[in-house]
Amino acid sequence: MKKFLALILALVMSLSLVACGSKEEEKTTEEPVGTEEPAEATGADFSVAMITDYGDITDQSFNQTTYEACKEYCETNGIDFNYFKPAGDSTGERVAMIEKAVDEGYNILVMPGFAFAGAVVEAAAEYPDVKFVVLDVAKGDYLEAAVTAAGESYDYQPDNWDLAKYVDLSNVYTVVYQEELCGYMAGYAAVKLGYTHLGFLGGMAVPAVVRYGYGFIQGADAAAADAGVDVTVEYAYGNQFWGDADITAYMDNWYQTLGVQAVFACGGGIYTSAAEAAAKVGGKVIGVDTDQAGIIDAYGEGMTITSAMKGLAASTKDALKQIIEDDNWSSLAGQIANLGLVSGDDPEANFVQLPMESTQWSDGFTQDDYKALVKDMFDGKITVSNDITAEPASLATTATVNAYGNIK
Repeated sequence: MKKFLALILALVMSLSLVACGSKEEEKTTEEPVGTEEPAEATGADFSVAMITDYGDITDQSFNQTTYEACKEYCETNGIDFNYFKPAGDSTGERVAMIEKAVDEGYNILVMPGFAFAGAVVEAAAEYPDVKFVVLDVAKGDYLEAAVTAAGESYDYQPDNWDLAKYVDLSNVYTVVYQEELCGYMAGYAAVKLGYTHLGFLGGMAVPAVVRYGYGFIQGADAAAADAGVDVTVEYAYGNQFWGDADITAYMDNWYQTLGVQAVFACGGGIYTSAAEAAAKVGGKVIGVDTDQAGIIDAYGEGMTITSAMKGLAASTKDALKQIIEDDNWSSLAGQIANLGLVSGDDPEANFVQLPMESTQWSDGFTQDDYKALVKDMFDGKITVSNDITAEPASLATTATVNAYGNIK
């Protein structure tokens, strides 16, 4: 009996020691409270929505280029992506799509075009945890919307205003482009390709359009001096971003009466009037913003000489990469980045460029000539003024510039 009790006592003590040992082991392996590193953001933490301005993702322009860039990046990196199209062309309807995208859980919103200025002013501050990537909306665009919303009169002089006083852009990354650079490339190329009587048809005389036009004059003027030829540039604004019968008639006069050979049509759908007029006489057109050869050549085969392009796709992918992969949002938020040349050796890496594939290269201006031009611009051997307060004719020293103001 004593042996039996001793055995039971030994067994109880043994189990007690094992239990105590287990508790002690749990204490020594447990992480101290508050020392765990926060998990880094990954692709799974983000979802991307692209919102069209009022057009469709098949417009062969801003919407399509931005949509395809978002889609390609997100598919490559396993990011949830969708796009939203407003029911109509108004700030209210664009804001409604922002609200819908946020309600569905998208936390990076990509929006292309100046038409989004009012929507960003109205909606961005309402969603501080959402990251807004806005393409081609300038400080002046924001101010026009915000100052008007504040009940004041905007004078269209952005430098006179404190943007932060009127709108909170702390969760907005805005990209604008140095249009004067690709405008210069297009003007230089046109003259080198043999066109000595040119036209510039702008939409409205907003800063981006003016920079395109002034760069175009400077490029044509430089090429005229280099080639030793007489060059004339007719210069006008339609005062709207679409073509119509009146503007087409004006372009008919340029092509048929004045003898203009090629028109740089710069401003949304206003290219239609230039293309309609050019088709009647076998004239040429220069596209803008994206490679527009696909839509302009529908009016006449081989009509498009080249296009002065903004790197919408490149800047969209770059922004998404910096946010999602590089965790660099803190450096982007609240900034308005002015993008231009980033490479002197690879023109296609730049945020402003001519299309390598569709430009009508010739012995007068080859791809190698274009690359040399870009390198000289990147190296600072060629400088292009972005002063939009100058008079058009003052930008040329060799070429003749005839400025007509607004058509309508």
